[in-house]
Amino acid sequence: MKAQALKECDPLVAKFAECAKGRLFSVVWACRAQSKETNACLHRYTNDEAFEKYKKQYEEQALQKL
Repeated sequence: MKAQALKECDPLVAKFAECAKGRLFSVVWACRAQSKETNACLHRYTNDEAFEKYKKQYEEQALQKL
């Protein structure tokens, strides 16, 4: 689930990483917009609804193996 979220949000993660490059403490203020965009994207793929969907898919695959 996490890997899928990172794959789907890769452009935003890369944008945040580029902003954060070379910064230490100032990353919190300087890259706030990129951080919020990245977190919003990741949340779309890692919320409870998405977890239930992945869980159902896993259960269906397990049943098919039986």
